[in-house]
Amino acid sequence: MKKNTVPSAETQIEALRVAKATQKEGQTKEQTKLIAQGIQKGIEQYKKQQKAKARERDKLKKKTQQVKNTQPNTTTDTPLSAPHTIYKQHWLPWGLVIVSWVGFGAYLAYTNAL
Repeated sequence: MKKNTVPSAETQIEALRVAKATQKEGQTKEQTKLIAQGIQKGIEQYKKQQKAKARERDKLKKKTQQVKNTQPNTTTDTPLSAPHTIYKQHWLPWGLVIVSWVGFGAYLAYTNAL
């Protein structure tokens, strides 16, 4: 690994833009430059982490593909059935519907009786 890698121009520009956007009144150019360097290091570290994660994902993907290719194909002999799904509804909405209709019927009966 290289220890003193030169950051890309895009990273430098992005870091300087972010540093200038968060610049406070009375802040010197040197302070802004230091902040930009810190942001730049953070960006570089983030990029390294993302590259490492991508490598791990690729390794895992490659490994699973190898496992799939080496496994014998025994599942093609049996027909695949759709999973059996059971929908269970809660009683509360239906209970409220029934109670509201009974209440509506009672209201109509009461107003017609008067």
